[in-house]
Amino acid sequence: MGQTVLVVDDNALNRELLRLVLEQQGYAVLEATTAEEALGMIRENHPSLVLMDCHLPGMDGLTATREIKGTDATCGIPVVAVTAHAMPGDRERALAAGCNEYISKPVDFSRLMTIVSTLVPSV
Repeated sequence: MGQTVLVVDDNALNRELLRLVLEQQGYAVLEATTAEEALGMIRENHPSLVLMDCHLPGMDGLTATREIKGTDATCGIPVVAVTAHAMPGDRERALAAGCNEYISKPVDFSRLMTIVSTLVPSV
């Protein structure tokens, strides 16, 4: 397998769909259900990219993104905000938190793969 993508989402179906699409394109996939779990996995595995749900139980995805981007060891990892609650200003808030890109649910998988392939260097 090629590069590793960490999918962070508290919804099992969302994680499964993203995992299947990414694996079909040759990416290895890690999964986390909370921001706290994701931060630990990022420190241990240093994935090539993080797909971060914005609305998670406990710490939200944007807070986790700020932590990722504020840490020297992980600040270079691209983060894509993924959210079901696309409200005016959400994209700007995600980018201000340090996300490299933003995509709303339901995910347009063609657009997602364009974003992923742009942000993750090929092997």
